[in-house]
Amino acid sequence: MSVDRAEEAAVTSLRYYSVAPGVSLNVRSGPGTSYNIVRVLAVGAKVPIFCQTPGTTVSGPYGTSKVWDNIDNGEFVSDAYVQTGSDGYIAPRCG
Repeated sequence: MSVDRAEEAAVTSLRYYSVAPGVSLNVRSGPGTSYNIVRVLAVGAKVPIFCQTPGTTVSGPYGTSKVWDNIDNGEFVSDAYVQTGSDGYIAPRCG
């Protein structure tokens, strides 16, 4: 059974990714460290990634990245703190 790209994207968007162990992660209102912190994720949190966009370069447990993950409406976290298994984009670019 084959899955077309649209279905694959829909399935991928529902996947949850682990935040780095032992980290309480700042969630920001935009893709960068200059944006306001809107909340803090608890240690052990998992997040969905709806889309990704370039922003401030951040160094974290999973390397140095300028990729930011959109985890909810108006909420972004640095991909350097999310275990996606990739240094690049794993979700569509934010529009």
